[in-house]
Amino acid sequence: MDARELADALPDGVVVADAAGAVVLVSALAGRMLGVDPAASLGRPLGDVLTLSNTDGQTWAEANQPYDTLRTVTGTPEQAWLLPDGTEVLVVSTIRRPSLAAPVDQVVISLRSGRGRKRLDRERSDLVATVAHELRSPLTGVKGFVQALLNRWDKLNDDQKKLMLRTVASDSDRLSRLIAELLDVARIDTGRLQLYPRASDASVLVTRVVESVRSATSRPIELHIAGGPDGAAEDELEIHADPDKFTQVVTNLVENAVRHGDGVVTVSLGAWPDDPAQVLLVVEDQGEGIPAELHQRVFTKFWKHGARGGSGLGLYIVGGLTKAHGGSVRIGDADGGGACIEVAWPREQPAT
Repeated sequence: MDARELADALPDGVVVADAAGAVVLVSALAGRMLGVDPAASLGRPLGDVLTLSNTDGQTWAEANQPYDTLRTVTGTPEQAWLLPDGTEVLVVSTIRRPSLAAPVDQVVISLRSGRGRKRLDRERSDLVATVAHELRSPLTGVKGFVQALLNRWDKLNDDQKKLMLRTVASDSDRLSRLIAELLDVARIDTGRLQLYPRASDASVLVTRVVESVRSATSRPIELHIAGGPDGAAEDELEIHADPDKFTQVVTNLVENAVRHGDGVVTVSLGAWPDDPAQVLLVVEDQGEGIPAELHQRVFTKFWKHGARGGSGLGLYIVGGLTKAHGGSVRIGDADGGGACIEVAWPREQPAT
């Protein structure tokens, strides 16, 4: 494969100029982007072929002066430029010298469509808007009740003050949880999640979570551990996990089932029949369920189904924490028509 065939096979457009600034290669994609004939462009000045401009009307060659830069410069960072038809492209270049004392002998320019960056910018804007909305809701409640207490302290009785302060405390807890979730998401995305795994009793951790959620809701929650009665395990179900992270996974699943389901929430824990080396946690609700075509989207950031609140981060964190421990998670349909989420968690530390 010669240089031209290799350049044509690349996903980005490529333009190469020699020591004299004459074009020696234009890939097929670059030709289509720039509106030039690759073969007819050979030998022409780089500035005539690289028909890119910025908002000030400068061409790429005029703005970057690749042949007159400092000798330590080896290229230009990614920049946004406009094609003749007004389409944005992302441009990066490499400037080559045989040595620091020698003049430039080659300039290579790469052109990539800017649509991907625009999509990323939109996703970031959506993320900022979603986070702002989720933070504003509890913050509005805190501010409103604090302002009422400041303005009407002498007119409120003790019961009214206690009710307002309880609401402020509840909204503050909600803000703290949301901020913690956002930090976890950032750590999962960047691979900087810190885990402190050790041998842990899954039955004890799951029981604590269920009892805690039960105390805060009127929704009935049934707990089945290793086939025994509520809270009575047949054997100790030991897992290899960071207990705080495992507790967070179970809490998110149970609270999500309570929030979005109807009727009884069922939590089951036991050895996984398909793989005795893993423990299987199953959380089922009796809600409307989730269509099969949406099952993969459940574990994406800010995904919501229905209109019953939540940050849309809980299941994304469940997936991230479970995979970080070497486990797996999947969603299906419960027998009663609701959602069923299964988490398989390793009993021992996965081999690395």
